[in-house]
This record gives sequence, structure tokens and C-alpha cells, in this order.
Amino acid sequence: MRIVIAEDDALLREGLASLLRAEGLDVVATASGPELFLEAVDEQTPDVAIVDVRMPPTHTDEGIVAAVEARRRHPGLAVLVLSAYVERSFATDLLAGGADGLGYLLKERVGRVEEFLVALNRVAGGGTAIDPEVVAQLMTRHRPDAGMERLSPRERDVLALMAEGLGNTAIAEKLVVTEGAVHKHIRSIFAKLDLAPADHTDRRVVAVLKYLDENRTS
Repeated sequence: MRIVIAEDDALLREGLASLLRAEGLDVVATASGPELFLEAVDEQTPDVAIVDVRMPPTHTDEGIVAAVEARRRHPGLAVLVLSAYVERSFATDLLAGGADGLGYLLKERVGRVEEFLVALNRVAGGGTAIDPEVVAQLMTRHRPDAGMERLSPRERDVLALMAEGLGNTAIAEKLVVTEGAVHKHIRSIFAKLDLAPADHTDRRVVAVLKYLDENRTS
């Protein structure tokens, strides 16, 4: 796995690089700002980019903008975004172009090495990894919506775990139910959110995007 890291904090940048190299991963470049990051991605063509949300010069959304641009230039690039705080709008902005190979984690998750590596590998494999804290805050700031209100409490639990990027087996283990029950809940979620089967869309991804979008505040 070839990795590029974009982080303006030198200590965190080098610490993260050291951690990943110690795990046998190939950190091919590090960058302290968005322009250097994009140059590194163009030159190194990594498998995964790890990007801080807030980078110079304004320390607002430069990381998100750079991540979206990197994905535009290199469609197969997996991106794991790190943030010190829950940036709910940034999470949905990043996912708007498609959720495959995308992750959004709080920086504190890096210290939990096993969890961080699981998320990194999930994203590198084309999956989605959204920090549980982001999902939790979305759930506590619910904005009424007819589609979402049709979901039962258990279906909302299933959808929240889907939003974290968990597969059906992991969801079943978390909720202590059978995989068959999870399949049944997901079919019901699709029906209640009016997500009919279609060759050109992934209903699981669309359901998660609706969940994130409908639960954020303006």
C-alpha cells in the first residue's frame, strides 16, 4: 500500500509516517500543504492519501478541497481525511462525489492504532469509514424528514452502522442479531427511503448519503 500524507503539523505528520512505516506500509511522500500534497499525488500515484481537513493558508477547508481535487485527477485514489473536530458539512461534501474508498476520522482515532489501521485498510479496499463520533452527532441533531422518520429505531441503528462503513456481518455482531435480520432491516430501509434497485446506483451508498445529509443542520 503506497501512502501520501498531507498534514501541516510537522510532529503529527512525521509521527503518523513513522507509525505506518513501522506497520510495514509504504509512505512514499509527506506534504505540509495542499499544493505540495497535490504535487506528491501526481508524482507518486499512491493507493491512499491521508489528508488533514484544515491546512494553510486559511486553515478552513483546504484539505477537503485538495482531497476532492486529488480524486478528480486520480479517480481510483482512496482518501482518508483526518479532523481534530467533527466537521459535519465537510463529511457530506467529501462524500457527495461517491463514497467508495473514502474515510473521515477524528485525529484522536490515530492514537487507537488498531482501529485506525482497520479504517485505513477498509478505505484502501474501496470501502467507507466514517468516525462513530460524526455519526453520533448527526443522530443527536436530527432534522425532521418524512423518509428518515419512517425508519424504526432498529433500522436507524443499522443505518448508523452502515454510515460508519460496517458490512452486514460486522453490523450483526454489533447488534447481536443474525445476518438474516440485518438483510431484512436493510431491505426495509431501502423501501422506506424509496431507493429502488438500479444498475447505475449503489443503494447502500445512497442510503448513507441521505442519512448524513438529512441529519446535519445548516
